[in-house]
Amino acid sequence: MRTFDAIIIGAGQAGPSLAARLSAAGRSVAIIERKHVGGTCVNTGCKPTKALVASAHAAHIVRRAADFGVVVGGDFTIDMPSVFRRSHQITLDSRRSNEDWLEGLDNCTLIRGHARFEDRTIVRVGEERLTAAQIFINVGGRAAIPDFLGIRDVPFMTNSDIVMLDRVPKHLVVVGGSYIGLEFAQMYRRFGAAVTVVEKGPRLVAREDTDISDAIRAVLEAEGIDVRTAAECIRFSREGDDLVVGVSCTEGEPDIRGSDILLATGRTPNTDDLGLDAAGVATDGRGYIVVDDTLATSIPGIWAMGDCNGRGAFTHTAYNDYEIIAANLLDGEARKVSDRLPGYALYIDPPLGRVGMSEREARASGRRILVGRLPMTRVGRAVEKGETQGLMKIVADADTRQILGAAIFGTGGDEAIHGVLDLMNVGARYDDLRWAVPIHPTVSEFWPTLVLGMTAVDAT
Repeated sequence: MRTFDAIIIGAGQAGPSLAARLSAAGRSVAIIERKHVGGTCVNTGCKPTKALVASAHAAHIVRRAADFGVVVGGDFTIDMPSVFRRSHQITLDSRRSNEDWLEGLDNCTLIRGHARFEDRTIVRVGEERLTAAQIFINVGGRAAIPDFLGIRDVPFMTNSDIVMLDRVPKHLVVVGGSYIGLEFAQMYRRFGAAVTVVEKGPRLVAREDTDISDAIRAVLEAEGIDVRTAAECIRFSREGDDLVVGVSCTEGEPDIRGSDILLATGRTPNTDDLGLDAAGVATDGRGYIVVDDTLATSIPGIWAMGDCNGRGAFTHTAYNDYEIIAANLLDGEARKVSDRLPGYALYIDPPLGRVGMSEREARASGRRILVGRLPMTRVGRAVEKGETQGLMKIVADADTRQILGAAIFGTGGDEAIHGVLDLMNVGARYDDLRWAVPIHPTVSEFWPTLVLGMTAVDAT
């Protein structure tokens, strides 16, 4: 048995950074990875998907060139093998960089293999047993595969599969109308595929306010994507060369015939084969590791970071998990997950940037609230770029004058949202945003305009 000061299971976003902090503090660290260093973000998430989104955007701009007075001679084609190679090389470069970083750390040992707990301080990797007083779990998650009727009778892809695709499907059927599914739907439509999105719920991205959800649907449909919501009976079969997805919606054909299927119906944590029972680590009904506000599990000396703890599903929240643990263990601080301000983006084009409460959440809280809205058609920067789809909105507490949340579904929304996010993080009131003097011409210059245009709405 080898003894370390700390064992980290999983080399995703949080694990390597924590390994670096602990090793710099002079502690011996073993970090265990059974597949690819870098986790979801580097290998099947952010890196490859945003590279593919960039290629799809380039194709979209070429198609729209005439709108800007640019004449492109002749037809153009999508070289999908080249698109894939570009995306995959970005992944390989990032993965290698992470591996080199870990392997170069003093006091740190990178171990390849599948880790399983034998008890609360002992982890087995193959034939080797490791022990440490502190163990940190950073095993991430994977695509959830619902038990749809006939799903095992047809070939299908998840996000991990489709990022490795080097061809354009004839007709891609995306099952799941939320963040992951919509990114792939739009990019493959722009690559030239026919695309249908099937969503069981009544609208796309149900987490968002209805006006945001409706605007997203309008953008996708304007690009030729068929959207089928309220698909109350999703089922699968195969007829000849066709993959058939049954939807039984109240409108439209009851079946969709496609060439390829992408399942984008949520995520599940990689916790089912870690031997957590042997360590006594508690999980909830969905398999997520139960943690407290400091990310400690039910067993003293064991923490869980990233997607596997159910406290965030993003690269930036996983990284913040590392920051919280490192600050508390090494810097004498008392950081908590509940202090974290929720923010995220949807990377269709235009992107959606969101922070804090939605209007619906604010209404449900019982507060007296103010809401400001502005269509992107009124934003000069959007008009100049020829990208006027979407809207901006902001929500505030009418009594405390605190900013509760904001959203931009429009050009640059993933970046412009940070002006509000930063103010919210320091507890600023909407008056502070009102008297900012933002740069013209930008999207962000309209935040003061939204504040001035806020009106009271009834709580529900």
